[in-house]
Amino acid sequence: MYLSGYKEENFTDYYKPSMTIGFPSCTFKCGKWCQNYSLQNSNRIYIENSKIVDRYLHNSITKAIVFAGLEPFDSWQDLIDLIKLFREKTEDDIVIFTGYNEDEIKKDWINQLKKYPNIIIKFGRYIPNQEYHFDEILGINLASPNQYAKKIS
Repeated sequence: MYLSGYKEENFTDYYKPSMTIGFPSCTFKCGKWCQNYSLQNSNRIYIENSKIVDRYLHNSITKAIVFAGLEPFDSWQDLIDLIKLFREKTEDDIVIFTGYNEDEIKKDWINQLKKYPNIIIKFGRYIPNQEYHFDEILGINLASPNQYAKKIS
């Protein structure tokens, strides 16, 4: 899978230490002020899905997986394939950061995700110059008041 970013251990996107996977594309519905806008020109790296899962499983620190920018839902097949592979090996939390609003994501996709345990989605576009607010589910501050997390399974 091609990635826009990859961190074996991340302590800022979720209250649990997480592996963060950056997805390779985005339609930039947030505009040029998007927090991930600079990633559009970053070099893509290729890592096989099985290697991503293997690295996660052999890391004693990480306790969750975060799928983040650019936009995971703009690479739906890669997203669901990676979730399926993770779920064959672990039921650790999977957090999907999306700039989409909840009603913009295909209901069929949400229903497919609900088949897998411990899926959390952070919804909402980044809006610049807003007050941060604490999200109880993620255990972190989010940058815009319209952003929120929801445990869907």
